[in-house]
Amino acid sequence: MNGSSSPAPVRVLVADDQPDVLEALRLLLKGSGFDIRTAQSPAGVLQEVEAREFDVVLMDLNYTRDTTSGAEGLDLLQRIQELDRTLPVVVMTAWGSVEGAVEAMRRGARDYVEKPWENERLLTTLRTQAELGRALRSAERLEGENRRLRDLQGLPDLIAGSRAMGPVLDIMERVAPSDANVLIRGEHGTGKEVVARWLHAASGRAQRPLVSVNVGGFSEGVFESEIFGHVRGAFTDAKSDRVGCFELADGGTLFLDEIANISLQQQSKLLRVLETGEVQRVGSSKVRFVDVRVLSATNANLEEAVASGTFREDLLYRLNTVEIHLPPLRERREDLVPLALLFLRRAAARYDRTVEGLSAEAAEVILRHGWPGNVREMEHAMHRAVLMARGPEVTGADLMLRRRGDDETGELEGLTLDEVERRLIEKSLERHEGNVSRAAEQLGLSRSALYRRLQRHGLSAG
Repeated sequence: MNGSSSPAPVRVLVADDQPDVLEALRLLLKGSGFDIRTAQSPAGVLQEVEAREFDVVLMDLNYTRDTTSGAEGLDLLQRIQELDRTLPVVVMTAWGSVEGAVEAMRRGARDYVEKPWENERLLTTLRTQAELGRALRSAERLEGENRRLRDLQGLPDLIAGSRAMGPVLDIMERVAPSDANVLIRGEHGTGKEVVARWLHAASGRAQRPLVSVNVGGFSEGVFESEIFGHVRGAFTDAKSDRVGCFELADGGTLFLDEIANISLQQQSKLLRVLETGEVQRVGSSKVRFVDVRVLSATNANLEEAVASGTFREDLLYRLNTVEIHLPPLRERREDLVPLALLFLRRAAARYDRTVEGLSAEAAEVILRHGWPGNVREMEHAMHRAVLMARGPEVTGADLMLRRRGDDETGELEGLTLDEVERRLIEKSLERHEGNVSRAAEQLGLSRSALYRRLQRHGLSAG
């Protein structure tokens, strides 16, 4: 993985037919650390886009002095998208004339700024759109590499291009070929079972069974029957012999999820099998020997459980020959869009929908969301979005990512400023039935300012 300490400068192409405007923008952007190229005509823009890679294009809509229709700019926008659909375009328009910019956004522009621009607003817009464009491109490259590796090695899907996942991948690659027991830790929904499936698929046991079981909810009698098996007549409902999970996984891998939730008595029985390799079905005196690699997972602090006397220290040592700590999704920003695209494709196939990708606004919403439910929340969100989508792309509105359980009189404490702003805009648009002018008036904003906020939050007026 590339562990560079500072991000590369944003590469921006600035296009305007007025030399004084180009010079002012060149000085501002260069002084703010941007890598800048300029062009004064549509032909020059296309030549630059074909010749080199940019993170974002900032372009005026009007290139003909005697018109403000923006027709040339709209045509240029379409040509740029044909050359590179992941390249974000931010358009510039004269103050007070936003209709052309709104039309450009309907046709694929990511945002717009008015002339004369506000320096900080312009710089923030360009940095945000550059980050979004890089995320989309990274997602496409990563998906291509993942597809190639899956074809070559038969491994499960694993999106792990972020810096936070670097140490995780390093440990996984080292430990996978061994028979070492692995304890996988992480918050709920971080993908612990996916890691277990990857470790099994990359091991020498890949041709043998992987048996997954959530042991956290078993009662005492059920635990023994499920894990060790039973013989007919061992208890009232034992109508026939049952093979337990350890025997089913013989020669392969056993994944024990929610390992922290088993009782001390269950821990003692599990420890004995790990130490001896001996399994005895409930109601039988016969001992069977098994060869099983155990992977286990928890979101609990097992050291605290040991200190409080609710988890055996010797069992912890047996389970965690190697530990893997999965970071929460909020710390894996570079993986957000690739993961969303992976789940989108799965959902589209499952529901037989012709949804092929994410709109720019949807990708931006995904990058801004906190994902408290981690990967599991994202998977559910993408399934919902595919079902809601009316076209070939998921939009920001299709994602329906808002705080649940909030009402108009709910407390705002604990929300970020962005979340508060989004809620106020949603309520205002709902109250005025999508009328942007009335909603903007109520919020104390100009129409253009409200359009910018709609774009930033992935909302639509309709």
